Amino acid sequence: MKTLYLDCGMGAAGDMLSAALLELHDSPETVLDTLNLAFTGKAVLSVKKNEKCGISGSHMTVTIDGQVEGEEHGHHHHNHTSITEVREFISGLHLPVDVIRNALAVYDLIAAAEAHVHGHPMENIHFHEVGSLDAMADVVSVCYLMHELAPEKILASPIHVGSGTVRCAHGILPVPAPATQVLLTGIPIYSSDIQGELCTPTGAALLKHFVTGFSSLPPMRVERIGYGTGFKDFPRANVIRALLGETEAEHEQVIELGCNIDDMTAEELAFAQERLFAAGALDVYFTNIGMKKSRPGTMLTCMCRAEQREEMLACMFRHTTSIGIREYTCNRYTLSRDFITRETPYGPVQIKRSSGYGTVREKPEYEDLKKIAEEQDLSLHEVKELLS
Repeated sequence: MKTLYLDCGMGAAGDMLSAALLELHDSPETVLDTLNLAFTGKAVLSVKKNEKCGISGSHMTVTIDGQVEGEEHGHHHHNHTSITEVREFISGLHLPVDVIRNALAVYDLIAAAEAHVHGHPMENIHFHEVGSLDAMADVVSVCYLMHELAPEKILASPIHVGSGTVRCAHGILPVPAPATQVLLTGIPIYSSDIQGELCTPTGAALLKHFVTGFSSLPPMRVERIGYGTGFKDFPRANVIRALLGETEAEHEQVIELGCNIDDMTAEELAFAQERLFAAGALDVYFTNIGMKKSRPGTMLTCMCRAEQREEMLACMFRHTTSIGIREYTCNRYTLSRDFITRETPYGPVQIKRSSGYGTVREKPEYEDLKKIAEEQDLSLHEVKELLS
């Protein structure tokens, strides 16, 4: 399985992520040309090689009106930007649809975090640093490179957040900054004696959106390595490392328990199915079959893990009329799954995202769609259109 692994031992920022991913691409110049064309001169991306503690990597810069991101020139382009303005700018870029969708989703995560910290509705949020054009360029660049590299699985290490304080538009704040901490909720993080902000809100939102698992490096046949360097110097190499390669397809061994039944009503079969699901079965389904003496019958199949065998057998014998159950052992292959939240005019909707084996698909949670449809007197189809 084509896997991207991000080593966040020195945190993550948008420019570091984009530079590391750019080093993995076959044609970095083409990527920069495509992005600069999309930004129509409002932002100009460039990359240069440099070193951090002897490690050679790439540093991505964004130039706006002659000013380079990160340099001290007054930051006159860091204006207050509303989430509506951000969405309009990103939506107007001539880039693939999934790039636009991912970039919008990343900014919705940031806006939701800022809203939580400041206690305001998301639509009232105005960005400072993270809403500036250079930050939007970082987000879009990462989303475009993810589209180009097309990994089937994206993993990352626990995130080093740094320590101490950071100066922001609102004043001096603890590290990680409050919005960054909200974005990193549920994600493994750690600190050390390195003073400074290592993980920015932009970096945190990009990781939260794209990464499906945080762990140490899995068994992997690495094919390419990319280093994205940060602007500051620390005692430790200020780089994010991206590894692209192949991991083994994940599978688990499961068992199927089956029996043939010709003397139970539909209601009784449905109740047996409910009890098996309640006991933790992975799947329970029925198949119409023909049995001896030309009787129509039903084959009940219960899929479960090996350690559930005895519990499932007891449940099947208790709630069916069967006096014999067969067992089959098989391998089960699954797509990686995670959930993201997408904001709509009527509230948040949970999206189940599945990926792997060259496939990526998204599906909104039915209960969330149902709730909005009932509250707003809409059809399910109309609610789905809000997410397209």
